[in-house]
Amino acid sequence: MLCPCTPGVPVSTTQALTLPDSHARWWILALLFVCRTGLGLQFQTLGSVSDPLVSSLGFSYVEIGTLIGLFMLPGLVLALPAGYLGRYLSDRALVGLALACLAVGGVIASVAQGFGLLALGRIAAGAGFVISTIYLTKMTADWFAGNQLATAMGILVMSWPLGVAIGQIGHVWLAVHFDWRAAFLAASLYCALSGLALFLLYQPPAALQPVLAGPMGLPRHELVLTLLAATAWGLYNAGFIVYLSFAPRVLVAGGYGPTQAAAVISLASWVMILSGPIGGRLADRSGRGPLILYVCTAGGIASLLMLQHTGMAVVLSLAYGLFGGAPAGVIMALTGEAMAPRRRAFGMGLFFSLYFVLMTLGPPIAGWLFDLSGDPFAPILFAIGLFTLAALTYHLFRVLKHRMAEA
Repeated sequence: MLCPCTPGVPVSTTQALTLPDSHARWWILALLFVCRTGLGLQFQTLGSVSDPLVSSLGFSYVEIGTLIGLFMLPGLVLALPAGYLGRYLSDRALVGLALACLAVGGVIASVAQGFGLLALGRIAAGAGFVISTIYLTKMTADWFAGNQLATAMGILVMSWPLGVAIGQIGHVWLAVHFDWRAAFLAASLYCALSGLALFLLYQPPAALQPVLAGPMGLPRHELVLTLLAATAWGLYNAGFIVYLSFAPRVLVAGGYGPTQAAAVISLASWVMILSGPIGGRLADRSGRGPLILYVCTAGGIASLLMLQHTGMAVVLSLAYGLFGGAPAGVIMALTGEAMAPRRRAFGMGLFFSLYFVLMTLGPPIAGWLFDLSGDPFAPILFAIGLFTLAALTYHLFRVLKHRMAEA
């Protein structure tokens, strides 16, 4: 049974026939990684220059928080329409335009004199973020589907924390030595140059050939699998955001200063840059992706459960980064299994629509639990619940995929 659809039209959508060249795809992955790093770099601008914005433009921290959140807002409404765009434009053109939006959004923010123009810049950059996220993921799946996909996805998704980490250092330096506007301009320049590089250098896999665009929708079995994959990825990332947002409060309650607590918790992000690709590589080489996910999820949960022992905070943060980051590529590899290549653009739009919903809901619920209980550890317990549900959703995906294959 098919979801409602309309007839396809000739475009450059592709269908996999054989595996692409094993050497070229790693160069392509490096190009995609460089481009996706710009997403984290542009996102981090506002957070890194929040103090200069407060002092120079008189913003409140409520306004600062709102501007940070506006970057994600377009994902709630644009992800599914962005999936439809793949019927009419090539992946290369879409990502090039999306990175241009990220650059333009940063430029708009850099000339702002008040809240309104900064908000417009963040929304424009956020729109580029949504489209580039969808199609950079799709392009990786096109190149690696069926072979080392968990490794590739584990590498790709770590570009985001790398961009954020670079921004945490570089944007602050630019704001101190030049002006807060320099941070937005530097991130915009990076996005513009990476978009140009992708537009000039990217080619779809040689083994892919143009076909008519697929139907607008997914067969029922692909729809179910795509929604399960999106749920697992959304829950996993919502748990991580809750950890980053509320774990420092646990350490502050244990006697740490705010700056020291933030530095200790950030150690997990740096470790994840390595543990994500390593987890994906181990899954691909061993064929034991589910086992790696379950064991690493258990290890990450154990480290969070012990976080109240603040004397061990550095070790626990490193342990969470090691174990908690390892399943990222394994979960994202589900996108290569959930949908057929010719329906991947639409499927990715649906995937990220649900992902953005879950990402938007997670932090407010955690904040509500904190307000209700007054206990900074309550949001961490909520994060543990999210990680547990992500693992259970992954298991349900595997069970249903096996049953569908048998049928």
